[in-house]
Amino acid sequence: MRVVAGSRRGIPLKSLPGTNTRPTSDKVKESVFNMIGPYFDGGTVVELFGGSGSLSLEALSRGADDAYVFEKNAKACSIIGMNAEKCRFTDQVHIHRTDARNAVQILQRLNVQVDLLFIDPPYAEVKFYQLAQDFVEAGILTEHAIIVCEHEKHLELADSFGLFEKTKNSIYGNSAISIYRR
Repeated sequence: MRVVAGSRRGIPLKSLPGTNTRPTSDKVKESVFNMIGPYFDGGTVVELFGGSGSLSLEALSRGADDAYVFEKNAKACSIIGMNAEKCRFTDQVHIHRTDARNAVQILQRLNVQVDLLFIDPPYAEVKFYQLAQDFVEAGILTEHAIIVCEHEKHLELADSFGLFEKTKNSIYGNSAISIYRR
């Protein structure tokens, strides 16, 4: 696993050993960013269920300003920190060791407006609708925000979250990516 493109292209990233996390493959990551970018002119990224932080680091490498990564596993948070350091993004990556359900409250307290939201829970924990809806209802998604959900290909996500409509659904092996925009 590595940073696929941008200013940190080619930097290898660590992931948590074992089967507790499911890192997004480089192929899927590249496809996602080709669908939503591929490059950014600033903006704030939020990654729920951060794992290795690879989606946030990819967005930063492609021009995002900063990233807030939420992960409840302490070892995974340590790996996210190591990856951020390796990519020289320690000042831009804000790691929060907490459940994803706490993200909205934390971001509101910090007065953060979100341009790109990644929701990539373990496949056994399907929380897409509630998590996305919490962000929509809190009013912390910018006018041009994008929501990206990675999920099992057999799981059909809602066609909309509030004002956000599903604009793309692509399948990669056992995974699927659903993209939502206003």
